[in-house]
Amino acid sequence: NDSFTVRCDIVVFHGYCAADAAAFISVPPCDLRQNLGRLLETKMGADVVFDVGSETIAAHRCVLAACSPVFAAELFGPMKEGNAAGSSVRVEDMDAEVFKALLRFAYTGSLPDMRKEEEDVTCQHLLVAADRYGMERLKLICEEKLCKYIDVGRAASILMLAERHHCEGLKKACFNFLALPANLRATVA
Repeated sequence: NDSFTVRCDIVVFHGYCAADAAAFISVPPCDLRQNLGRLLETKMGADVVFDVGSETIAAHRCVLAACSPVFAAELFGPMKEGNAAGSSVRVEDMDAEVFKALLRFAYTGSLPDMRKEEEDVTCQHLLVAADRYGMERLKLICEEKLCKYIDVGRAASILMLAERHHCEGLKKACFNFLALPANLRATVA
């Protein structure tokens, strides 16, 4: 009769939502820090050795060059101290533990665990190392930590350190502490 019939079967699922599919998959957070830290610890593929004090410390040129313009120039640019893989670079005027902490920061972006009673001295040495290698984030972290240690006994030495290494925030914190007449008198005394 010039007509046709269409039959449709419809199934309705109650409570089903496409967003629930994500509940079956759990993506872990990025573990690049741990992977790079492990690379530093195992020395796998290390292609440069640093002589620091009486210790030799292996590292990876590309990682260091990515984190520091000074390392980049020293290891790949006109300042480079050797062309061969595995060549040795002498680091003068730095404690091996401070250099290891600098490398740990370059690889993982975090500071090593420090004993509370040594944190201020360690941060002072790390600040000097960070300034030497052009690692601005590490330098700022050390500045921030050193602000907690400004007191009558340390204000002058921290201010000198801040002036010598162009740490404007740390200098302001020292001047803020010394702005109180009692602190200034006690520090001068």
